[in-house]
Amino acid sequence: GDIGQGFRSDVQTLSLQSGAVAGLAIFGSRQEHDLTLLSLSYGHMLGGVVGKDHWYRGNWELRGEFFGGAQVSPSRDWVVGLTPHLRYDFATGTRWIPYADAGAGVSATGIGHPDLSGTFEFNLQANTGVHWFLRDNFALTFEGGYLHLSCAGINSPNLGLNGVKAMAGATWFF
Repeated sequence: GDIGQGFRSDVQTLSLQSGAVAGLAIFGSRQEHDLTLLSLSYGHMLGGVVGKDHWYRGNWELRGEFFGGAQVSPSRDWVVGLTPHLRYDFATGTRWIPYADAGAGVSATGIGHPDLSGTFEFNLQANTGVHWFLRDNFALTFEGGYLHLSCAGINSPNLGLNGVKAMAGATWFF
């Protein structure tokens, strides 16, 4: 169908985004960890349009994300991660397609004490965003969300890294 009416069940996505994380000293964190990130993700729709006669009409999408970047404050260090996400793309009938997603994965980082315990950490993410379709198969993507890194109590300390992220990039649909 037309853009904004929902995706076919065989649609796949490829996204490249960059952005930043503004660190927050909350939920036990002692420091504000500011990061820069680059993200590459691949997605696949999990079926056709659901909720066809409702305001929440849209598609479920399973995505895999690889991200990497650097902590820029309070010190310089590295971070990489691999995260599966479950996303819901709303079918609005327009070229603006909002979405919400959540993911949980694994990370490796050089960021350590006082908030993180070592190289291996888990990551949790919750995001909202919008695709702005410039062509039938290409959209600019804007996203805001929450990022948490911690070892889930495997080691000590387990205070965690918390931040609000802003990302922008491009998504191809094929």
